[in-house]
Amino acid sequence: MAKKGKGDRVQVILECTEHKESGMPGTSRYVTTKNRKNTTQRLELKKYNPILKRYTLHREIK
Repeated sequence: MAKKGKGDRVQVILECTEHKESGMPGTSRYVTTKNRKNTTQRLELKKYNPILKRYTLHREIK
């Protein structure tokens, strides 16, 4: 039977790109996990930004 563990999954933080550029106070960040083996590039997802009240592009930060 295959071993079930969290070996390749890592926790990443996604930050809103539009909010960062606008200069408004506060930040919109989400925490999620990704498989490091399958996804080697930085993650980019459309997520809801409650401050801007719309869906925006969120990119993985270091």
